[in-house]
Amino acid sequence: MSEILLDLKNLCTYFETQRGTVRAVDGVDFTLKEGDTLGVVGESGCGKTVLALSIIRLVPKPGRIVSGNVFFEGTDLTRLSEEDMRRVRGKRISMIFQEPMTSLNPVFRVGDQIAEAVELHLGLSKKEAIDRAVAMLRLVGMPAPEERIRDYPHQMSGGMRQRVMIAMALSCNPRLMLADEPTTALDVTIQAQILDLINRLKGEVGTSVILITHDLGVIAEAAQFAAVMYAGKVVEHGPVKELFSMPLHPYTVGLMNSIPRIGRGTKEDPLKTIAGAVPSLYELPVGCSFRDRCSDGMAVCSEKRPELIEKSPGHWVRCFKYV
Repeated sequence: MSEILLDLKNLCTYFETQRGTVRAVDGVDFTLKEGDTLGVVGESGCGKTVLALSIIRLVPKPGRIVSGNVFFEGTDLTRLSEEDMRRVRGKRISMIFQEPMTSLNPVFRVGDQIAEAVELHLGLSKKEAIDRAVAMLRLVGMPAPEERIRDYPHQMSGGMRQRVMIAMALSCNPRLMLADEPTTALDVTIQAQILDLINRLKGEVGTSVILITHDLGVIAEAAQFAAVMYAGKVVEHGPVKELFSMPLHPYTVGLMNSIPRIGRGTKEDPLKTIAGAVPSLYELPVGCSFRDRCSDGMAVCSEKRPELIEKSPGHWVRCFKYV
């Protein structure tokens, strides 16, 4: 049986601003086993990216982790010194950031950027690091990698830059890779190639993946488990097949119903939407954050916040319907 690689316990990351406190990540709990892919899905602003940055402790100010634990390989990362954390980032845990054009340094060649991490974490010489950079670019399917290592980011297409980011993330054989919207702004053909690449490399390198996206199709294609976030909280998580075949939380059901399908969107069968809008994280309502948009609301939803309960083995939901 696979061992638990990552275990988040009541993780809370807040931003203290002049307008008030933003609870970007508000009591998140989940586990990830070795070799698995967990998809984190939700609307923009629900806390997905802040969750990933919290795991590697790169939350920008004025944000900070205020409570909770991030156990990685049995060690609580929230208790490590910054020096020890730098040894973890890039080597044991890597991240593919959302937009490669802004994540890659425009004034350095891509080969040097990959080699820098290899030199730092693996202690290789400059030549050995460049050779590894070439090997990693070849691994991710980059054409003519010996030539491409001398290119600057602006000389590459979006798909190529994304492959560079994946090569950089895998260059030190990490145990965990955080992929933040790795297919955003790519055409559907390149999206499919990137997802196939991540799945193939996960098997070859043995890396576990947390895949952050707003696209349920990506989750269905690439993940074995999924966590649905809303207003900073995980409202449902479990196996992907079970979550798609039997969604429990009204928000998850709404997301599933809003997926465009052939034949839908006509006058006879209009495309369904979720009523209302996501509440401001500055002024979250008392009780359940989804209650004003929920068609199944009850009196208790306005009185207190629901807790995660295990409806079936491994399938958790945060809703009073199942209490």
